[in-house]
Amino acid sequence: MPRTLPTSKKVPLGHAESTARNLPDAVRGDLDARLARIEGHVAGIRRMLAAGEDCDNLLIQASAVRSALNGVLIGLMEAHMDSCVLPCARGGRNEEAVRRFRRAMETVLKRS
Repeated sequence: MPRTLPTSKKVPLGHAESTARNLPDAVRGDLDARLARIEGHVAGIRRMLAAGEDCDNLLIQASAVRSALNGVLIGLMEAHMDSCVLPCARGGRNEEAVRRFRRAMETVLKRS
């Protein structure tokens, strides 16, 4: 269900096609599993840091986390294309589909 503003008149925010609820269960499961592994990896890095481990090893582990996050971003972008952008284009809203794709790319690239 789309989010709404807290007013007497319910105004949907965002787009129905742009919610994680529209992602296939397998995709959501894969992304969640990847994020759980990243979470565990980060906890391990924190333990290494607290234990005074070698900086080279910390850098290697942090780089591995970054790589794993890139995998999550790729999975999210692919899923966004399949479940948000393409349905928009198939519905005849080509300009909106292009805007959505550009916005997603800007978001990912701006924060890289």
